[in-house]
Amino acid sequence: MKTIEKLSTAIFRKKILEMTAYQVAEADGFIKLDAMENPYGWPNDLTDEWLNTLRTCEINRYPDPDARQLNNKLRAMNQIPTELGVLLGNGSDEIIQLLLMALTPHATVMAPDPSFVMYKQISDGLDLNFHAIPLQANNFALDLPCFLKAIEEIKPKVIFLAYPNNPTGNLFNASEIREILNHAPGLVIIDEAYAPFTDATFMTEILHFNNLLVMRTVSKLGLAGLRLGYLVGQNEIINQLNKIRLPYNINVLTQISTLFALSNYAIFEQQTQLICQERTTLTQELKKMPQLEVFPSDANFILFRVLNHSASGLFTFLKEQQVLIKSLANHKTPLTNCLRVTVGKAEENQAFLTALSQYFIVVDHTD
Repeated sequence: MKTIEKLSTAIFRKKILEMTAYQVAEADGFIKLDAMENPYGWPNDLTDEWLNTLRTCEINRYPDPDARQLNNKLRAMNQIPTELGVLLGNGSDEIIQLLLMALTPHATVMAPDPSFVMYKQISDGLDLNFHAIPLQANNFALDLPCFLKAIEEIKPKVIFLAYPNNPTGNLFNASEIREILNHAPGLVIIDEAYAPFTDATFMTEILHFNNLLVMRTVSKLGLAGLRLGYLVGQNEIINQLNKIRLPYNINVLTQISTLFALSNYAIFEQQTQLICQERTTLTQELKKMPQLEVFPSDANFILFRVLNHSASGLFTFLKEQQVLIKSLANHKTPLTNCLRVTVGKAEENQAFLTALSQYFIVVDHTD
């Protein structure tokens, strides 16, 4: 009988064996500021109304395979014209997977570096050629000449551009994105996961570029647990992707709950405004600390670099104080010694700032 290691080696592709699984930190008991979630819940009366709505849910039946009511709601909210198609996915991750599954074997996928890790993770899992273009180290802007040169040389089938970018938080120059759209031989996916926190969007430009698709999610809005993403683009492209979308990929609870939530959108607008206000306050407080370099953000998180101290040491200290943020300290330039904090409620942000100040008092005194 083969050992389990030999069995795995015989069955799975070499690239799969070499990959590392995506890790999610254990967060029980922590002030959770690591995953770009909306920290606010719903008022009790709205929760009661939602639970009453769920009473109509026929969980013994398969859901609407096209999620037509939800699809129509998203179209209306985003003013999507009928000549464009909308594809729903089990989170943005499934949409990325569908896009990349549809490509020709060993096709090239391109994205900035650093950016959302799942672009590379899914590309590697599908044996595609992932090509990363480093962002400018000083401000995380696109290196447009380098980008255009790479497009000319490697002719990527898909380019991903997160707008705002994760984990840096900045918006890329819109005119430079249009340059990329004009030069790209394949599809350009503008990932607008953080659209609730900025007014910038390419949703209104899809009709002007046949190769442009815009991807969004309801996760950052405040519905992360429902796992719903959507992709908007030319009908021809969406129709092709629908051929490989698994039937019933949007479960009935997600369909009913998201439709209910979006019908009460005002509550999320209020929460988004609070998050943006807290983002401004938190940024200002972080900038008062000379030990930090703080980067501007159009998302619901803030990236900062620890100067003359160990970011890994700070991350560990914060965990000991039951505050969980995201460590990027082991990444190469331009994220060297960087950490990322999600904007939480006022009291959560204050707990983070207090622990941060305590760390610098301790290490500065030790030094």
